[in-house]
Amino acid sequence: MFIDLDSGRLVVFLGGFLLLLLLEVLIPLRTQDQQRLKRFSLHLVIAACNTVVIRLLAFVPLLLWTVHVDQQGWGISRWLGLYGWVEICASIIVLDAFDYAWHRANHRLPFLWRFHKAHHADTRMDLSTSLRFHPGELLISALVKAGWVAAWGPTAVAWFLFEILVSLCAQFHHANIHLPEGLERFLAPVLVTPAYHAAHHLADRRYGDNNFATIFPAWDRLFGTRVGTKAPIGDGGVYGLPEGRETALQPVEWLIEPVRSRNLKLSSGERS
Repeated sequence: MFIDLDSGRLVVFLGGFLLLLLLEVLIPLRTQDQQRLKRFSLHLVIAACNTVVIRLLAFVPLLLWTVHVDQQGWGISRWLGLYGWVEICASIIVLDAFDYAWHRANHRLPFLWRFHKAHHADTRMDLSTSLRFHPGELLISALVKAGWVAAWGPTAVAWFLFEILVSLCAQFHHANIHLPEGLERFLAPVLVTPAYHAAHHLADRRYGDNNFATIFPAWDRLFGTRVGTKAPIGDGGVYGLPEGRETALQPVEWLIEPVRSRNLKLSSGERS
């Protein structure tokens, strides 16, 4: 069963990537820049390396841990007696709340920001940005997710479906696509859209340190981290970070980003 779910996750990932890539060509929100091929090449290499690292060091242990927690009946969902589709839906909502908190922590805590900053250093934003994560961040995230699993106790099926949905939503809201106005109005209240997440990648940290939601934007509204809809997300927007823009596409510089001295400061205005 888990092999089928893992294969299904790969199919969804590749299918979603190709579909959104086509939409970026057909209905782009921002003009494509001349470095698009270079950016895609770099980010695909990053994704390939991360896939190898995560599957070797984190994927199997986390899967075995999830199965063990499920078999032992640990976690809040088990104590509440949730099963079937009720458990799956509840798990997706709760795990997305955990993901919101984790993403926010990556912007607020200096040590975590060191790694997450590598994702935000991209000076443009498109589908390939969804692949740009430092392996250190992904490994730390795997350890944190093990805690989520123990606390909530999702079934292995619910966990797989959540991971698939997170991957697909990350592709979607990073994509450089301009949704029709009617579709944007319909989706925006219930799902993080490209226009919503684009503000999160602006170099202006008034925007970049908000809009943390991954699947459901309700978390930002609930906890006061949603920015207005007038953010400059089109061609006039400046993406990335105020510093280090000249090295954004240099692989070695990207890899050593967490140990740079300039990472000692927080990205957010909430500095201690």
